[in-house]
Amino acid sequence: MDRLLDIKHAITRHARDGLTATALPGVSVVRTTRTTQPIGHVLEPALTLVAGGVKHTTLNSEVYRYGAGDYLVTSVDLPVVGSIVAADENEPFLAVAIMLNPDRIASLLLDTGGAGGASAALSPSAFGVGHAPLSLLDAIARLLALLDHPADVAALGAGLEREILWRLLTGPQGATIRQIGIADSRLVHLTRAIRWIRDHYHQPLRVADLAATAAMSPSSFHRHFLTLTSMTPLEYQKQLRLNEARMRLLTGDHEVAAVGFSVGYTSPSQFSREYRRMFGTAPSQTVLSAVPAEL
Repeated sequence: MDRLLDIKHAITRHARDGLTATALPGVSVVRTTRTTQPIGHVLEPALTLVAGGVKHTTLNSEVYRYGAGDYLVTSVDLPVVGSIVAADENEPFLAVAIMLNPDRIASLLLDTGGAGGASAALSPSAFGVGHAPLSLLDAIARLLALLDHPADVAALGAGLEREILWRLLTGPQGATIRQIGIADSRLVHLTRAIRWIRDHYHQPLRVADLAATAAMSPSSFHRHFLTLTSMTPLEYQKQLRLNEARMRLLTGDHEVAAVGFSVGYTSPSQFSREYRRMFGTAPSQTVLSAVPAEL
């Protein structure tokens, strides 16, 4: 727990309000004293450790709760709805996010003989939550301590990042992390299809074309996509569309029907129905309560 306290102090020293990029490549810190309403966004491949406060993340209707000492790992881009549910001036929400670099994971796997040798045929979930062991907290605390000694970053930063990756690879989320670094893993093939959906979320989607992009048969693609993301390709696309629509409604685009059309819906009633099902409120109510987007 002392190492978690060290992490909290480091975040507090170096975070402004909201998300702050640090001098450590791929490392950001978060600090906020406010709870937030549910906001849709896309998680990128990263390790996120919470040092204070509590956050809820909803992935395809399943709610995950994580607080101080818990960590979240994602291996592909995932559309989620997140809200900070415990944060105030005395106990702010604090977190550190470390991007997961495929090349560095691959190098570590090569040097360690695969770190357990899990098969590339596995399709582990792309999303995992757990309680951080002391070994992981210790490595993260020492990485963040470099922020107080900028001259040490170039010499020590890469080694500490490698240690953190090793702790992840040998921990409960190891299969998820391992797939990121295997050049011919199914995750890598599925990522190509996921990127296409992200870039073309407003366009009609054909599973057969996506399967070809991932070099899989349609049935195999559908099965592995569902295992990886907990969503079908159509559900994934729908979440992207609705998350984007909510962001537009919250940040100044108040024509509900036009927003629905802009994200790919051809029926205003279907847009309103699916929006209400996902966020628990009608698009028009979101417009009335519009505030600047939160974390």
